[in-house]
Amino acid sequence: MRLILGSASPRRKELLAQIGITPDAILPPDIDEDPRKGELPRPYAARLAREKALAVPADPEDLVLCADTTVALGRRILGKPADAGEAAAFLTLLGGRRHEVITAVALRRGDRIWARESVSVVKMKRLSDDELNAYLQSGEWQGKAGAYGIQGLAGAFLPWIQGSYSGIMGLPLAETSTLLQAAGWPLWRSA
Repeated sequence: MRLILGSASPRRKELLAQIGITPDAILPPDIDEDPRKGELPRPYAARLAREKALAVPADPEDLVLCADTTVALGRRILGKPADAGEAAAFLTLLGGRRHEVITAVALRRGDRIWARESVSVVKMKRLSDDELNAYLQSGEWQGKAGAYGIQGLAGAFLPWIQGSYSGIMGLPLAETSTLLQAAGWPLWRSA
């Protein structure tokens, strides 16, 4: 049995390493990540994680692990910003408010899929013009849902979280380890 990580995210690979897992292969799927009309954030994240898991080519005994992280302000999905202007708009919207970070995880072997979601609540402070401009110039907003990553410079903008730190980073380790064990992955085997 091989474990295939269906993600190009270096953070997800690092998070797996935290629990002693090195994927046998990394095969990021190419799927349409646009929300459907009227789709709510949590079902959206769950759908994308499942679609990613189904899109990764694998042998019947292989485990395919995929995830999707979505930032939600109420019913609004704040995906990966297209440019610095959209990133600035997202960060301004989030400033001074609590929002949810939803990470859905899907694990597939053959036709069977195990799935879980992690929902965390995050408060971002209001950013000054200097903070916003410096952050935008850093480029860290690129490729990140909601235009920020908790593990980088934006960690200084987040005075309060409730939930899973690893989930906010992109792979909730408690939920992921539960899914892996349910699928028969020997997570806690002795070294």
